[in-house]
Amino acid sequence: MSQPGQPLSLFDVTARAMSAQLVRMNASASNLANAGNVAASKDAAYRPLRPVFAEELDRSSGLATVRVAGVYRSDAAPVQMHDPDHPLADANGDVWEAPVDENAELVEMMESARQYQNVVEAMQTAKQLMLETMRMK
Repeated sequence: MSQPGQPLSLFDVTARAMSAQLVRMNASASNLANAGNVAASKDAAYRPLRPVFAEELDRSSGLATVRVAGVYRSDAAPVQMHDPDHPLADANGDVWEAPVDENAELVEMMESARQYQNVVEAMQTAKQLMLETMRMK
């Protein structure tokens, strides 16, 4: 990675993009791991994680890159289910299931894996072009 104040290199940009995709994939993995979890109250129920990204422009190099602005809990409402025999059931016999859409999370995970691979391939191509350029001299 470049030092503060130095222009970003292509490798800095790709490293940040790969890092962002890993955060995205880890959030989906956490959501999938908690799918189907139930809690005794609405407030205690698991809420899916959602990463938020921001674009950053490096004025010295003119390159745009990404950074993780934060990872936040979704405001999706937990699913109330009536199950009086469940050990976590409240006085009304209700439990609260995590509002995780497993299909959407799998799509998110696959898309982030593809994007990660695209960045790796772009970095490998740039590296190969640099090596070919050095051989020409």
